[in-house]
Amino acid sequence: MKKSVFVTGAASGTGFAIAERFASEGYDVFIGSRSAENSVEASERINRKYGIFSKGYRTEVFDEENVKKIFRDIREKGYLLDTLVLNAANLGIGQNSLEVDMRDFMNVYNTNIGWNFMLAREAARQMIEKGKGSIVFITSNTALRVTENRCAYCSSKSAILAMSKSFAADWGKYGIRSNCVLPGMIKTERWKNNVNNCKYYLANYTPIEDIADFEDIANAVWYFGSDQSKNTTGAELVVDGGMLAQLTPNIERELWK
Repeated sequence: MKKSVFVTGAASGTGFAIAERFASEGYDVFIGSRSAENSVEASERINRKYGIFSKGYRTEVFDEENVKKIFRDIREKGYLLDTLVLNAANLGIGQNSLEVDMRDFMNVYNTNIGWNFMLAREAARQMIEKGKGSIVFITSNTALRVTENRCAYCSSKSAILAMSKSFAADWGKYGIRSNCVLPGMIKTERWKNNVNNCKYYLANYTPIEDIADFEDIANAVWYFGSDQSKNTTGAELVVDGGMLAQLTPNIERELWK
């Protein structure tokens, strides 16, 4: 049976780079996206480039029947999942904690905690049959140091660290490992388009004077998701250019030109 990975939020950006990283290593790839069209298009791109089997799924946030249907289909295709990468997230941007509607606040938790729990549990049921497996959460360095007006996001990302450790403790006896990658700032479309002049100031906040490419995150996920980390579980890997390592950024440094 060929090795397989399911990556959520994988139609573009970091998630697509993660899917590509596994495909380049010969894994068959299942892609989740809230857009069925985007998931299919991304899976076809990977199939054409790497010659592996790939399929896209429309994912419905906090919908357990949708989760079960996806994993039934993976099984019917002849797979027991090797690796699950939980990349999709509700970013909870601009939620003033004095004014945010509680439904909006809890929607962040429904996505980042409740939905991820459902996905991880279904994956674990297949991995138990296989005798091993790896679950990788994409959380954030804001799980450890917060940003303004993102209480739900930051606290949910922090809760993921504890959830991952719980899975590591609960499921280790089945050969299942659970780990977290904590990115900092990433060169997303927002960075490439220099929204709010971010292209010229973000790098100034990291000791190595740069922020992450998608591939930097994908390489960290590959380590946790593959047998390269076969004795590592309940762990975190920070990929943020050293931002968490410093007390204060060097704001006097000359900015990128």
